[in-house]
Amino acid sequence: MPDLPTPKDAAEAALFSECWDAVLSYADLCTSGSTAANQLAREAFALGIREARAAESGTARGAGRRPSRLPRIPLLLTAVRATAAAWEAQGQGHKLDPDLRLWLNSDKAARYVGPPLSRPIALRGLRDMQEPDAALLWLAEVEALPLQAVVRRQGLDQSAAVEELNEVRGLFRDRCHRNHLDTPMDAECRSYVRLLDAVTRSPAADTPPDLSRHLATCVECAEAAACLRLHGGGLPAALAQGVIGWGGLAYLERRRRAAEVRLGGGLAAPDPEGAAARAAANKARARRNGLLVTAVLVSGLALAVSMMPGDSGGDSLAKAGPTDSSPVAGPGAGVPSSAPASSAAPSPSAPKRPADGSPTKGKGDDAKPDPEPQGTSSATAGAGDGTKDAACEVQYDLVNQWPEGFQATVTVTTAHALDAWQVAWSFRDGQRVDQMWDASLAQDGSRVSANAADYNRTVAANGTLTFGFLASWQGKNTAPYAFTLNGQTCTGK
Repeated sequence: MPDLPTPKDAAEAALFSECWDAVLSYADLCTSGSTAANQLAREAFALGIREARAAESGTARGAGRRPSRLPRIPLLLTAVRATAAAWEAQGQGHKLDPDLRLWLNSDKAARYVGPPLSRPIALRGLRDMQEPDAALLWLAEVEALPLQAVVRRQGLDQSAAVEELNEVRGLFRDRCHRNHLDTPMDAECRSYVRLLDAVTRSPAADTPPDLSRHLATCVECAEAAACLRLHGGGLPAALAQGVIGWGGLAYLERRRRAAEVRLGGGLAAPDPEGAAARAAANKARARRNGLLVTAVLVSGLALAVSMMPGDSGGDSLAKAGPTDSSPVAGPGAGVPSSAPASSAAPSPSAPKRPADGSPTKGKGDDAKPDPEPQGTSSATAGAGDGTKDAACEVQYDLVNQWPEGFQATVTVTTAHALDAWQVAWSFRDGQRVDQMWDASLAQDGSRVSANAADYNRTVAANGTLTFGFLASWQGKNTAPYAFTLNGQTCTGK
């Protein structure tokens, strides 16, 4: 096992520590065990640092424009991929993840090491940027570091942090657009270049049906669209997939969770952009708790009155049982948090809400119309009717949220064995799903459907299925409702 390179100075030692954490995280995804992950990370780290130092020394000796290269962390992650490919070629593939081995032996992997003009747009665009700009973009978008901490480390003006990041995003889009124009493509793809550029520039522009059909069948143009469309929250996924390749979305999720842990431990700089959202969430939580306490006190007082001696009405009520089991107070409005609210389960007698959100009849007596739906961070809000004999239970987790975008996962437990599955739900606030993994996406208005992939179609009885997605939001981002599995209503866990 190779030794790790020795840092040249204290600044490089700090950089090594941050880079090693990222390299080990991706190496763990690529391997079948912790021992192999550590070995792969060490070999890749040594390889990447040698390449970075050689490029830096070559630039110092030469003159003129610097050669194109990736910033330090993306460079080391590509070294992990290259080292994994070397393992596969040298007969050590048994140490790697089986899905990665399939990918390494496919045409998808060949794109990352093939002719430069055929490589993914994001990889070429990031490589063509000035290294400080590219590093700022990667650290803020993929590594999910607080923007203030990133600009401080880069020596930039903290008061203009947001403007600096937006400018760098624009530079990345410009490089990607140029690389898309330089890409060898057939006549049909070439005919959509200018339209694709125009549509992705405006967040309000609708995608024409013919362009939408083309993007559904052309991988290269779809990749270009993801890089050119800077609004909607899809840029982190486009960067991770385009630069890393296999496991890019999984790596992105890991880094966001690691950033949340650092923020929770107080190790990162405060994020002014998120302070208002957190304050609003705390206010909403306090308001919900106040309503709940009030409801409990009122219920307790009513019960005490009903049990007083001499009150025939109360006695008959106690014998007959409650006539209305609807909750006294539902959850109040609030900003979703990243922690699942599994304790906020709906009442067993809460009426079902169909896919269009209209009120329906309850069991037995006519049900009252539902109040205005309010959001939580899990699927317990509006997930189903809460009946014990439901065929499925669903858990909706808001993994992370940022301005105009968020990441979520959906976990469904099925009571029956499945040969194929489709999970559907409705959004309340016009959210749009941009990308989905472990399932194929379809969205019609507020209704979203996730269909099983070829490798996870079969689910055993009492088994679970999980998939995740990236989506955009504006104004509000309340939790979805009306979850179904193969058309059957699901309850919330």
